[in-house]
Amino acid sequence: MSATTGLPDRDSLPRYLAPLPKAIEDFGLRFAWLIVAINLVGTAFGFWYYSGQFAATATVMWPWVPDSPMATLFIALAIAAWKLGYEQPWLTSLAFFGNIVLGLWTPYTLLAFYDSYSYLHPLMFQFLFWSHLAMVVQAFVLHRITDFPVWGIAVAAVWYTSNLIVDYFIPIVGEPHHTVIPVARDEPMFLAADALGVIAAGEVTFVLLALFLALATRVKKCEATSTQRT
Repeated sequence: MSATTGLPDRDSLPRYLAPLPKAIEDFGLRFAWLIVAINLVGTAFGFWYYSGQFAATATVMWPWVPDSPMATLFIALAIAAWKLGYEQPWLTSLAFFGNIVLGLWTPYTLLAFYDSYSYLHPLMFQFLFWSHLAMVVQAFVLHRITDFPVWGIAVAAVWYTSNLIVDYFIPIVGEPHHTVIPVARDEPMFLAADALGVIAAGEVTFVLLALFLALATRVKKCEATSTQRT
C-alpha cells in the first residue's frame, strides 16, 4: 500500500500483463465506487438486453445466459469487496476472466457479423462495441488488488469452461446457450467454418488468453516477491 496515495502498490509487471498507464490504474482504484456503480448499471442494462433469451431458456440454465452482465456483476462485486476490506481472490479472478473474455468476444462477434447486425441502431452498435472494450481496460486494473492465487484462477477457469461447454458443445437442457447471433448457426462463414464455429473459436481463444494472463501475472508476482526476499 502506497503511503502517499493510499492505493495498492503497482508491481513491476511486463507491459503485456499491465498495459495501462499507472495514472489510469490509480484513477480506477481511487474512484472505485464510481466504477462499481457504472458496472451495476451495465449489469441491469445487460439483464434487460437478455430478457428475450431468458424467456426462451429453461430457468435452470439462466446463470449461463447473460455472459456480459455476469462479467460486469463480478467486477462490481470484486471491487466492492476490496473497498470494504474483504477482497475475494476467487471473485476477482472471475471478474478478470469475464471482462477479458466478454470484453473481447462481443466486439469480435459484432465485427464477424457486421452486415447482419444492420438492424441495430448505429449508436447501439457503437455503444456495445466500445463499452465491451472498456471491460477489457478495467480488467487490467485488477492485478493491483489481488495476487491471483492458483485456487482463485481455478474457480474462474472451471466456471468459464462450463460456460463454453453449455454454450457450444453440450447444452444439457435445450439448445446451446450462447448469446443469440443474427444468423443461423450453420450459416457458412470464412475458412470453411459455420457461424457457430466462428463464435465458439473466438470464445475458446479468449478464455485461454484470460487463463494465460492470470497465471502469468501470478508467476511474475511470485518472482518479484522471491527477488525481494533475496
